[in-house]
Amino acid sequence: MSFLEHLRGKRAYLAAAMLGVIAAGALPPFTLPPLLLIAIPGLLALIAGAPGALAAGLRGLMFGFALSIAGLYWVTFAVMVMAREFWWAVPIVVPLLSFVLGLFVAVPCAVARLVPAGWRRLCVLAGFWVLGDIAREFVMSGFPWNQLGSVWEMPGWLGLAMIQPAAWVGIGGLTLATVLAAGSVTLGRPGLLAAAALLVVWLGVGAWHLREQAPGSGITAVIAQGNVSEQDHRDHGAEREWAERVFNRYLALTRQGVRAAGGGRLLVVWPETASPFALAQDALARKAIADAAAPALMTLAGTERFESPTVAHNSLVAVAPDGSMAGVYDKAHLVPFGEYFPVYANFILGEQGFVAGPGLRTLHLAGLGAVGPLICYEAIFPAQVVDWGDRPAMLVNITNDAWFGDSAGPRQHLAAARMRTVEEGLPMVRAANTGISTIIDAHGRIMGGIGLNEQGVLALPVPGPLPPTVFARLGLWAPGLLAAILASAGLVAELVKLKLYKKEDYT
Repeated sequence: MSFLEHLRGKRAYLAAAMLGVIAAGALPPFTLPPLLLIAIPGLLALIAGAPGALAAGLRGLMFGFALSIAGLYWVTFAVMVMAREFWWAVPIVVPLLSFVLGLFVAVPCAVARLVPAGWRRLCVLAGFWVLGDIAREFVMSGFPWNQLGSVWEMPGWLGLAMIQPAAWVGIGGLTLATVLAAGSVTLGRPGLLAAAALLVVWLGVGAWHLREQAPGSGITAVIAQGNVSEQDHRDHGAEREWAERVFNRYLALTRQGVRAAGGGRLLVVWPETASPFALAQDALARKAIADAAAPALMTLAGTERFESPTVAHNSLVAVAPDGSMAGVYDKAHLVPFGEYFPVYANFILGEQGFVAGPGLRTLHLAGLGAVGPLICYEAIFPAQVVDWGDRPAMLVNITNDAWFGDSAGPRQHLAAARMRTVEEGLPMVRAANTGISTIIDAHGRIMGGIGLNEQGVLALPVPGPLPPTVFARLGLWAPGLLAAILASAGLVAELVKLKLYKKEDYT
């Protein structure tokens, strides 16, 4: 990698972009962590060859820009669904989003250039990288997608074991260890030995955590996946005949799933906006759902909820066996420019969108206990998926990934949801309109599922919860403090070294 240190100008930026694309190959759905043994050492070499912090930051910006372009290309699919109204945004959205996300890589690279190459620079880079990922949860409404810790979500036992430490340190802690391990190869034999020791301990902790067994919940979930394209929804959503056809499809899937479940304590789950009828206002539609789901204890269905003709929510409604509404959750973390428009965009575009709900809440459902609802990308935010004051026994994530087609998007979304189960020690029932619908246990095991672009139903027992994890108790403080300590160690060590040098010069 030393040749990268000598690159200047456009060649350095091109190399940074190529390394960013290589890093994207390590992310889900490919999950190839060894690619980071090229990407991270290569980035460190470019930082070393930069003439100053600004140049290092610009190289980091190009790395992060290319990483996001390659990892988030599928966002364009969602814009294409609305191309008739927003055709002008098709070539703009992903590059603009990638530029913003690239800034969170630029800052760690710029700061890392302030200390000499070696363990201090690696510590500063890894620490500020994770602090940047945490900031991504809050800046501009938040978008902590594709954190590097997700590269370990490989299929099989090895991937399962490697994500278990998230129960203590979250995905941020996994990212911290990942950057350290990948960058350690630049430190020679001591670095290789340190990286090997880190990975062995990491794997050992994961294997030990997998030994903890959660009791069964005694609940069977029936998930209906209707496979309704978003384009059809936009083109025909106002047509009564089309709405009835979609609604009847979900009713038929529900009956099929309840028969397959064979009795017991049943929970039926429909995806985000699955019901074309506003269930909070439509008692007849709720009664039809309750009849189809009988003898289920509850049906959770995605729907639009109207407080007035101009105030709408993206909601989950709990339908009781008698057709009454047993609970409601309004999505609190809306997608900017997808579900709502900021005030300035409202004024320019004349669009309104949904209104955000008051925040996370736990639904207490008769016969089923405490359920934590999450709608769509609310599941990608570490430490922001559970009401801390009212911990649920399971998470229910309803989503509509039809916007993103058969791309990396739905698979990355599933990977993020899976990581939340490990962090919180909670099982998850995930219903997606076009897939991937599944049940995930509190260790992140995929218990079964319905694939992308399939119509079907899934009936499986819901695993029970584990005791609250360390991460569930500490939240972002766990990875944040680790990252801050690591970054400070690198910076302080350099300051001490400079002070000693100055003292020697003086004497």
